[in-house]
Amino acid sequence: MIVFKALSALLSYPSADLQAAIPAINAALHDEGLLGPQRQAALKPLLARLAEGDLIDLQEDYVLLFDRSRTLSLNLFEHIHGESRDRGGAMVDLLETYRAAGFDLAGPELPDHLPVLLEFLSTQDLATAQEILADAGHILVALAERLTRRGTPYAAVLEALVALSEARPDSEEARILLAEEDDNPEDLAALDAVWAESQVTFGPDPNAGCPISRDALARMAVPPATAR
Repeated sequence: MIVFKALSALLSYPSADLQAAIPAINAALHDEGLLGPQRQAALKPLLARLAEGDLIDLQEDYVLLFDRSRTLSLNLFEHIHGESRDRGGAMVDLLETYRAAGFDLAGPELPDHLPVLLEFLSTQDLATAQEILADAGHILVALAERLTRRGTPYAAVLEALVALSEARPDSEEARILLAEEDDNPEDLAALDAVWAESQVTFGPDPNAGCPISRDALARMAVPPATAR
């Protein structure tokens, strides 16, 4: 489904290639029509900003938003497992699922990075993609709400994903995530303290949890594909 590939691109680190691709991304979203006119209109400010903005400014804003704020991290397991061993086990499971489906990671991103997951979902049929996305629905709801609070046009991408996943904004899981205090990316001392709370210990763990259901992952069977 091209819509997932397009949304993956919009959530990726801004580059000259991304700027050049914005007209094609916009056309793809309209041609497929899966989002509907309201969601397409909501994405227009981000599309315009990425197409016309100064690249350095776009990159600085992206880093400030997603890389310096733990509560806005695009690494999905960060919101569930933090930097615990459980996250390592879930990461290994997801990576093995990608490989079993012929989807190899070509870039430096972690398997749970949202743009990577969306790239993978673009290789699936719509029903399977929506089912997998729904397992991370509570995280998408929390990210959409937090981005809306920041007043950033990136919120429209997460709102579109919430709609596609049919996630419930009032779910208990979403409420728990939204109860966390938002990070202030300008408060470097506080951010250092947050990131230092736990040690990175990625590694296999048979008891690790995963917000993407094992049943949904087991049903994946796609032709070979290669990530960005």
